[in-house]
Amino acid sequence: MSTAVPAPVGDGLPEAVTIGVSIHVPEPYGSAIQDARAGHGDPLARSIPTHVTLLPPTEIPVGRLAEVEAHLRAVAAGHLPFPMLLQGSGTFRPVSPVVFVRVEEGAQECRALEADVRSGPLARELAFPYHPHVTVAHGLPEAVLDRAYREARSFHAAFRVPGFVLSRFGADEVWRPCRSYAFGAV
Repeated sequence: MSTAVPAPVGDGLPEAVTIGVSIHVPEPYGSAIQDARAGHGDPLARSIPTHVTLLPPTEIPVGRLAEVEAHLRAVAAGHLPFPMLLQGSGTFRPVSPVVFVRVEEGAQECRALEADVRSGPLARELAFPYHPHVTVAHGLPEAVLDRAYREARSFHAAFRVPGFVLSRFGADEVWRPCRSYAFGAV
């Protein structure tokens, strides 16, 4: 998840912010995938928490943040915690130079969540059809992507998903969580 941060206006505050919504992969699995990304030479490895995307980078006016947060609270309230199993590798090549860990269990719940998140004030078109996954390597040479694919085949992580996270893209090009939303919470 990366995009440019808009320049500040007037009083030095940005007029818009770039946000993303995701399910964060808990420890120790999150660090293991970040370490793998860094080991493959992925320059984004440490600037993006390990996650399953629900809303890709999306620019919104600062004045709509409260509306977006209310929308996300309502979405979270309408869903229940679910089990997730990350296992094995996949790729979007040749369409996109991405290698990922597959979401073997929990993919259907991710699709329902993504549809609900990407509605209302966050309605937008996607460049590609939604496919839940956890990126292991992106935009690297083919030989590195091949190695990442082979190494990710043995990855296995099982955990319960209690909710999702709203993150903001900083001026330093790092994604930071700013609010968590628990499932079933009013």
